[in-house]
Amino acid sequence: MTKTYPSIFNDVIGPVMRGPSSSHCAASLRIGRLCRDLMDGTINHVLVEFDPYGSLASTHESQGSDMGLFGGILGWEAHDEQLPNYRQALLKSGVTTDIDIVDIGATHPNTYKITLESQRETRELIALSTGGGMIEVVSIDGAPVEMGGDYFEVLLYAEPVEELLSAIETVFQDESVVVRAGRESFIQVQATSLPSQTQLSTLQNRSDVKAVKVLNPVLPVTSRNDLTVPFLTVEQMLEYNRSGELSLWELAVEYERLRGNMSADEVVERMTSIVDIMSGSIDSGLRGTTYDDRILGCQSVNFKSHLEDGHLVEGDVLNTIIMFVTSMMEVKSSMGVIVAAPTAGSCGTLPGTLLGAARSLGIDREQVVKAMLAAGLIGVFISAHSTFAAEVGGCQAECGSAAGMAAAALVQMQGGTLSQSLAAASLALQNSFGMVCDPIANRVEAPCLGKNVLAASNALSCVNMALANYDHLIPFDEVVEAMNSVGNSIPSELRCTAMGGLSVTKTSKVIERRLNRKDESISDGEIVRFKSC
Repeated sequence: MTKTYPSIFNDVIGPVMRGPSSSHCAASLRIGRLCRDLMDGTINHVLVEFDPYGSLASTHESQGSDMGLFGGILGWEAHDEQLPNYRQALLKSGVTTDIDIVDIGATHPNTYKITLESQRETRELIALSTGGGMIEVVSIDGAPVEMGGDYFEVLLYAEPVEELLSAIETVFQDESVVVRAGRESFIQVQATSLPSQTQLSTLQNRSDVKAVKVLNPVLPVTSRNDLTVPFLTVEQMLEYNRSGELSLWELAVEYERLRGNMSADEVVERMTSIVDIMSGSIDSGLRGTTYDDRILGCQSVNFKSHLEDGHLVEGDVLNTIIMFVTSMMEVKSSMGVIVAAPTAGSCGTLPGTLLGAARSLGIDREQVVKAMLAAGLIGVFISAHSTFAAEVGGCQAECGSAAGMAAAALVQMQGGTLSQSLAAASLALQNSFGMVCDPIANRVEAPCLGKNVLAASNALSCVNMALANYDHLIPFDEVVEAMNSVGNSIPSELRCTAMGGLSVTKTSKVIERRLNRKDESISDGEIVRFKSC
């Protein structure tokens, strides 16, 4: 298989989505889309199995895994407005479902084992959600595979398989071809473009071919067999930029241009579109949001009112950032459209910091876009050598990473040097070590909001420290390596399993029971405030 490299638009800034969690909602939807293709769009029954020792056993419903997975099986996009109504849509479609919690021997906390049935066939797929909406399919019909959703995957079931190889290599020249042995053996072809009907018909008409499946890419930036990138660490980037002529945002464009096989202008245009979505989401949140199934109401509206009335401690840039972070988090929690950057759980930190600072300081959109590109490249280094998944590394992987990205980007936006951007990113990430993920009532709202505000405040502080030439001591590459080690040491109870920390407090459990009942009464005698604006 071809080695893949992180893409700014796949792994770091994106996807554009709805729902509380990119690891749960967007990733599961992408897995669902692949399941749909595996069954040629015809599915009667779905069995989903989650391991009791993973994170999904306790979070699959409350954090949106079910919504995303079944939305994908229905053929929807991650930003589809129908997603909150997936249950009704499933009933209407005639697809029946079962979800079992059973020991499947999973070694990754976000493992989906899915059995798909139609009147003519049964298929099985095992996939992982690896953080920020990214996925990895590890098994199909009992055969180990490697799929990330960034190729056109052609599966040719045949008996015997070996006789097909020469014909396939003739039809699919220069593509990756691998024989997969499972309960039903098949040949996996990773194609960089959609196979033509002529190519498919040539194989489908063979008597030894039992089935041909085409699984379409689910990522916005596809891969190719000759894929290379100019650098994958900060050390390599500095060597590549030995002359010092390129700024961090220009290096980001150079990286993504080569990674995605696109022009520099297209890279900038894509990021401009994303910044516009982020800006629209924040403005939408500041007008107020409503949604029944959430804990916190539209607090950003109250914050804005107090800010305008002069009731808050002075600090225009920081206060605007806090307001923008809060607004974005509220849009996420009300099923509005947001951009996972790098995750949905940390979606407020980066745009809140950059757009809030830009609003306060009068910085134009072009500079925000450049800063967002700079943030994306910092995220590439984290993605390549650590994780964005709280289920793997705790909240330091989400809000900590977002803080490092935001700090580097804001230095860029303030006209700082490349070395100052890297110093700010290093400082902000160092300050985030050990941040745990312990969602209250099993929802991605609190303390997530506070941790996003903390991450943004951390970023702002580290920007000024870097601009004042504070010594960050540890190079960014080493900080990422250390963060990964710390994340692996955090107990599983504190890695988005809702089994420790604030998740298991008395009040958290009261709130969770109330949300599960979906009514306004609390029999426990506790006073809990919900959803007021």
